[in-house]
Amino acid sequence: MRTHFVHEGPSSLQLGLVVAEGVHPEEPVPALDAALAARLASLSGGLSVEQDAFRAAVRDVFRNGRYKPTGRGKPASEYLLRAASEDRFPRINTLVDICNYLSAASLLPISIWDLDRAAEHAGWPESLTFGFRLGSEGEHYVFNATGQDIALDDLIVGTVAADDGSSRPIVNAVKDSQVTKTTAATRRVAAAIYAPLDDGPDLSLREVCDAFVALLSATDPTCRCHSAILTPGDNVTMEP
Repeated sequence: MRTHFVHEGPSSLQLGLVVAEGVHPEEPVPALDAALAARLASLSGGLSVEQDAFRAAVRDVFRNGRYKPTGRGKPASEYLLRAASEDRFPRINTLVDICNYLSAASLLPISIWDLDRAAEHAGWPESLTFGFRLGSEGEHYVFNATGQDIALDDLIVGTVAADDGSSRPIVNAVKDSQVTKTTAATRRVAAAIYAPLDDGPDLSLREVCDAFVALLSATDPTCRCHSAILTPGDNVTMEP
């Protein structure tokens, strides 16, 4: 299925995008385990001055309208940094673990979602179109299995275009929607890396995308995976 992405978000946002088909969420990837262990060790002493300045710059990307990226509204990358410092870094499945490792490695928040579940949520259109914009007043979605939801007003959200003409939010840099999260049955995924226009001190956005492709491809030798980077106003079509 052709997958189209449109950047309609704020001018301060750069997007890294990855699509893959043929992934296996439960397949161990030794290179991931080794890289994650090394990164967690490097973070054990806290962030450097340069890293902390970049963390703040990332947070500033999400200061839009009424949305303030503080408290529970901080980018998910900051929660992962805290988890790393408290020796409780989460392990979910290989796909989410890749996402979380690269978030910790780059200090950037990342969303990952199941393309087939997104297509079902959108009414199975002939092709998938994902847009990134600010959430509208009153928009929200459920983000976990217990039914908790998150308000999306002025938060940068990723949406899927539905067959009824609506634009349905499914991911953001804080909490992704429960309806499109990956499962053991996931075989096609997309991911979005939310970044400021200037690269950070550890990995460039291009390096993050390339590492994402390499690690997803390691889950199955037949996996097809591609990436792209969008600046404000850009669009791209990719097909796994």
